[in-house]
Amino acid sequence: MTYDEPFFALLDGTPDGTPYPQTVHGLGILHVPSGRLEASDPYVGLGDGIVTQIPPGSYPAFVTVADVSDARDGSHLREAYLSLVVSDAAPVAEVRLVTPEDTEPLGDGEFYGVPVDAGTVAFVDAEAIESGMPPEDSDGDDTWYDDVFDNGTPDSWFSLMDSPDHYVEGSANVTMPLAVDGENVVLSHSGWGDGFYPVVTTHAADGSLLGVHIDLLVAGPDLDEDDEEDAAEAVTTAPATV
Repeated sequence: MTYDEPFFALLDGTPDGTPYPQTVHGLGILHVPSGRLEASDPYVGLGDGIVTQIPPGSYPAFVTVADVSDARDGSHLREAYLSLVVSDAAPVAEVRLVTPEDTEPLGDGEFYGVPVDAGTVAFVDAEAIESGMPPEDSDGDDTWYDDVFDNGTPDSWFSLMDSPDHYVEGSANVTMPLAVDGENVVLSHSGWGDGFYPVVTTHAADGSLLGVHIDLLVAGPDLDEDDEEDAAEAVTTAPATV
């Protein structure tokens, strides 16, 4: 199904249709050897996100950051898109809503997406999680949070996301603790924060896949302060499904 919302992923500068200057930052390579790409909030839903099929391989990841400050002086930045580029061989001709594997297309006004409860979104090879992450305690304790995500070391996922020296502050490319072949996760803060964000694909004129994106619903018309609050609230109430 065609995606009808404004779409400005991977565009530097100020694209026509949005007043917000954008900067695209590279986040290194994501390995997806299984071809099963998961999009999730990694801190609360790693392993439980929606999965879509892409050609197996390793692909560059990017975050598009929008300057939504009144003065456009960089004082208020929001992540607008987390993107995985499968091919740059042709210009984008169509943006489509994702229909995850083993699901049916949805009706008008509905979309599959990422439920966010920890202000973060991520892409990962769905098959790599079981082997790349340590087992959690049988009693259900969230050992990933204490042992991996926020363990107090410079290599913890929280620390890397907060570091301006690791790609860009607010995003990260992390190797899983038990990785044996580079199994990794690409993460980004989720724009306005918690909510529900659509996953879309971009396609060339011949229909071939160019990329997969999490639209963090930041780019679009200019908003005043009240409208910004409404936009942040709207992402929690949009018709959607996982």
